[in-house]
Amino acid sequence: MSNSNSVIDEAIDKAKEFLKKNLVEIEKRDDLSQSQKANRIINLFAGVCAGIAIQPIPFADIFVLTPIQVLMGERLAAIWGVPVTESSISAVIKDILKVGGMGLLSQQLAIAAYKTFLPFMGAVTTVPLVYGLTYAIGTVLSEMYKRRSKGESKLSDEELRKIWNESRKKGKEKYKKGDEIDIK
Repeated sequence: MSNSNSVIDEAIDKAKEFLKKNLVEIEKRDDLSQSQKANRIINLFAGVCAGIAIQPIPFADIFVLTPIQVLMGERLAAIWGVPVTESSISAVIKDILKVGGMGLLSQQLAIAAYKTFLPFMGAVTTVPLVYGLTYAIGTVLSEMYKRRSKGESKLSDEELRKIWNESRKKGKEKYKKGDEIDIK
């Protein structure tokens, strides 16, 4: 019995170390560039959100995924050395919703329809959709924080829209292709 407990304890310790190294204290790592750290956070959170999106409850995604995506934003801000306040998070969320709002709304409706009317299709279609959406949110946030950390100008609406559309498409394709995601 103690042998199985030690295996479990070892697995828990490895999981804790992984989370510390790649999530909780990633901004302290000096073996990765800020861009590499941001990329890891974006991919990690996109994968987590995609996995959670499989749950069969329609419209629950927005209440579960949004706080996770806000945490992703906090981690990205830490990587870029940008202090996060409630007002700055609100401003970033408003900017993202301004550009991606209709896309977010239509995707939430599509996810709900797949889960309600076509539940067998839900996992096949929802996962790449949510991965791509979270990947886009992370990419936009990372670019905003990167610019803010360097004292550069804000993204214009056109730049924001372009980054959003390109990264959402890239995230969906990345998931569908099964590209290996480096989060070690």
